[in-house]
Amino acid sequence: MALLAIRPELELEVPRGATAVPHTVMSFRDRTPTLRDDQLAVEEPLEIRLGGKSLAVTMRTPGHDEELVGGFLLSERVIEDRDDLEVIAHYAGPEDDPRTGNVINVLLRRPGPAIHQRLHRSVFTSSACGLCGKTSLDAIDMDLRPVTGDVTISLDALYALGPALAEAQTTFERTGGLHAAALFNTTGRLLAVREDVGRHNAVDKVVGYMLLRGEVPLSRHVLMVSGRASFEIMQKALAARIAVVAAISAPSSLAVQFALVNDMTLIGFLRPGRLNVYANPHRVRQPA
Repeated sequence: MALLAIRPELELEVPRGATAVPHTVMSFRDRTPTLRDDQLAVEEPLEIRLGGKSLAVTMRTPGHDEELVGGFLLSERVIEDRDDLEVIAHYAGPEDDPRTGNVINVLLRRPGPAIHQRLHRSVFTSSACGLCGKTSLDAIDMDLRPVTGDVTISLDALYALGPALAEAQTTFERTGGLHAAALFNTTGRLLAVREDVGRHNAVDKVVGYMLLRGEVPLSRHVLMVSGRASFEIMQKALAARIAVVAAISAPSSLAVQFALVNDMTLIGFLRPGRLNVYANPHRVRQPA
């Protein structure tokens, strides 16, 4: 059987700011090929500048870029709260300049404790890695205090998080290619959800959303991620002072160790009616 022909396209047309783009794919069912329209999650570089000086380049899905940068700066300890930010805005270049829309410049009122260290290291981060810019093991140590407080969440509220997150993942529904991070309060009410090709970007966006609203620290919130719980996810949660982190998939050994040391509750394989608590189960309220 002759295969159907796909028109060769050397370059995808991606409108500025788009989160997904159409593309024709060849699908096989057993031995039968068919052509169908699909949607691709967009991945583009975002350069973060601090006072005009390049600080980092991260691969991300466009949208909510200011939130992404705010969350990134908080997790990197370049800032400690919203008041540290003077200006956070896109580079305003000519309409045909490819950098327009893909560069954010930040001006600070006062720098955080890690500013000098962060300005003197490799700064490229892929969409798959939240630590790729770290140049040594020492750079991974954020020197943050363990979380404190009496925050708890019920089992019933936890079981409802997954369906609420899935319902809010609008771009994932179209592409199947994005991670999501969501913040809930301790009753299980969804407060914010963000999607991105990178797990760590999704977390930075949702934390940055709350940061720009002046609502950090997030000591009475629950963070949920659509994939696995890795070390960098836990590190970003600790920087935002989040005590409860839940994931649909598994945690890594380092994520569990980090949670134990910093008194964070870490939940994995969260599904309606079942979950695993890998660290500090005292925050999970069980029925009497």
